[in-house]
Amino acid sequence: MTEKVAVLGTGKIGEALLSGMIRAGWAPADLLVTARRQERADELRTRYGVTPVSNAEAAKTADTLILTVKPQDMGTLMDELAPHVPAERLVISGAAGIPTSYFEEKLAPNTPVVRVMTNTPALVDEAMSVISAGSHATAEHLAHAEQIFGGVGKTLRVPEAQQDACTALSGSGPAYFYYLVEAMTDAGILLGLPRDKAHDLIVQAAIGAAVMLRDSGEHPVKLRENVTSPAGTTINAIRELENHGVRAALIAALEAARDRSKELASGKG
Repeated sequence: MTEKVAVLGTGKIGEALLSGMIRAGWAPADLLVTARRQERADELRTRYGVTPVSNAEAAKTADTLILTVKPQDMGTLMDELAPHVPAERLVISGAAGIPTSYFEEKLAPNTPVVRVMTNTPALVDEAMSVISAGSHATAEHLAHAEQIFGGVGKTLRVPEAQQDACTALSGSGPAYFYYLVEAMTDAGILLGLPRDKAHDLIVQAAIGAAVMLRDSGEHPVKLRENVTSPAGTTINAIRELENHGVRAALIAALEAARDRSKELASGKG
């Protein structure tokens, strides 16, 4: 039997997921989308050959519903959606901070809910999607979520209690690297390099370092030590990073992101 999947609130992440599913072999005819604006719905239909529908129609006809709206818009969506979702529908939420219990309270009893936190590298099929089961989601439901999100990168199962930490580390993670690249590019300009050359140098260094971290199996401390010669340039730079509290600042930043994720779950703005 052909399965239909609906992506509700198809913004950047929703579109990245949609395009990744098609590249992974899903038939556009089996994919439904919803969008707030009609011109956006028409754009998705033209670009991917998918079928735009209303939220209510998606709930009634799709076998799996993927909710990709912003956390602050989830209440409005659920008010519209809940009366139309049968108990056997799999509901996958990609909203930061909102626990599966929120959806379980609003939907029919025993509705399976899976919580997923992905990130923007889904746009280039390099996402990290962290998956947790709600009270009524089975191993089969988790495997289905992995199949869907595996089309745009890697997946990892974690207990839901760890989702806020994963949101801080991975969901927001790309932004920290962009911030670091921006700062290092500015430093390159200060040191006399043109912006484009500084940018290319830093980006390739970041790609190379990431691949080595992924493929070598070495601890990051070991890889850093391999670059750090006695009395050399790198150790002088590391000393300044430590003197300015960069490590402590990163830890504090991630704690702040985790706390904000918890605030979103409690409905605070």
